[in-house]
Amino acid sequence: MTMVVISGSVAFDFLMRFPGNFHDYLPRNHDDPFALSFLVDGMVRRRGGTAANIAYTLGLLGEHPYILATVGEDFHDYRTWLEQHGVRTPYIKVIANEHTAAFFGVTDLMQSQLGMFYPGAMAHARELSLFDLPQRPDVLVVSPEDPETMRKRVREAKALGVPFCYDPGQQTVRLTGDDLREGIEGARAICVNEFEYRIIAQKTGWDVEVMRQKAQIVIITKGELGSTIYTRDAQYEIPIVPLRHVADPTGAGDAYRAGFIKGMLLGVDLPTAGRMGALAAAYCVEAQGPQSHHFDWHEFERRYREVFGQPILPAKAA
Repeated sequence: MTMVVISGSVAFDFLMRFPGNFHDYLPRNHDDPFALSFLVDGMVRRRGGTAANIAYTLGLLGEHPYILATVGEDFHDYRTWLEQHGVRTPYIKVIANEHTAAFFGVTDLMQSQLGMFYPGAMAHARELSLFDLPQRPDVLVVSPEDPETMRKRVREAKALGVPFCYDPGQQTVRLTGDDLREGIEGARAICVNEFEYRIIAQKTGWDVEVMRQKAQIVIITKGELGSTIYTRDAQYEIPIVPLRHVADPTGAGDAYRAGFIKGMLLGVDLPTAGRMGALAAAYCVEAQGPQSHHFDWHEFERRYREVFGQPILPAKAA
């Protein structure tokens, strides 16, 4: 089986819902200082973190990815959970006297989300190295964590000749233009949402036409409008999957990435991989939290066929 290593955050998510819309309360003059407090409807604690979210959904899809990360002493039950869902954890290092990273997110009625992230033990991830792994990965996913660690992973992947997918995600605002250019150039794939793409374009001076010449594949997700996949000479529009119901958008982008990566590992064409990402994201949105959705490969393939009118794999390959 292909060895996939996912570098990034492992965290606990504290998720809240606001029974209104944030934009109704934000000051019109954003240059003025302001202080806002929102009374929320309850709070739940879920397992999260980008690397763990991607790995979890890849596990549901039949893969056994490794996570390269640092966590706190409160990680024991979380490790058991991941291993029960097919994720391999020997490269996760526990840091003494530290808490596992934490994400605090509030979602409003329009599915807009405000979030804050506390790194905790994640700040030690820069102490880990791809060079110390007993086996060279076949694929590396560089997902959001400490910017210095992300920079290190990109450089290590290039030095070792490991194909890597670049996912700057929430750290796009902290990464420099040079960091982003280095991560995009030579990537097997880069995946960002529209907001992140605009920040990247501003910081690097590269629009999507330049980015698609620097990376083999560029994916821009657009929420309810689906996603667009670019290569050097082609462009594919990927629709969303109709939702059975809406529970929580947290982690949907991570699930999309897992579905797309599974498609890459299967060797399907890019539109199929994109649709697999859209379906994985739909499962996530239909559950509360980024690791509460459940399916197996047979259910996933059946729903894909129902939605898109064709199988994921040709009959002989299936």
